[in-house]
Amino acid sequence: MNWYLRAESWSLILRKYLPRLTLCSLIWEIVQLPLYTISKELRWKQLAFNVAHCTVGDTMIGTIALVLALTLCRAGKPTNWHRTKVGIVAIVIAVAYTVLSERINLARGSWSYSIWMPILPWFEVGLSPIVQWLVVPFVAWRWANRQNIQMQRFKRGV
Repeated sequence: MNWYLRAESWSLILRKYLPRLTLCSLIWEIVQLPLYTISKELRWKQLAFNVAHCTVGDTMIGTIALVLALTLCRAGKPTNWHRTKVGIVAIVIAVAYTVLSERINLARGSWSYSIWMPILPWFEVGLSPIVQWLVVPFVAWRWANRQNIQMQRFKRGV
């Protein structure tokens, strides 16, 4: 049976991964504020709205990337998921989307980088949004699966 037909799949995604992804994304968005010019241009209320807006967007990107990864990996029962493979595929999807999104939004003028943002010359996008999608989903995915990882180690006697 496919992963999306199983209640335990959606429970893991919605009850464990999604809240952890949202919290990690919120922290990342706050920490990277100095790398964008927006942090100097807006008042606190507008800044808070933008952080919330970006956090919701990050959560959507991360969740859609995970759903696509589970589908592409033909995941079945959650206890049989190849979690490392699913995590890597989700991260690749999120990074690819982010490169495209950053380029489009920079060209539109939706945001701009401060002098503190390191730029990746071959993509012409900031390093922080790319690193975000290497770190945040990894942390959220490991955190959401921590109990499963501990159970597997216990069963193996490690």
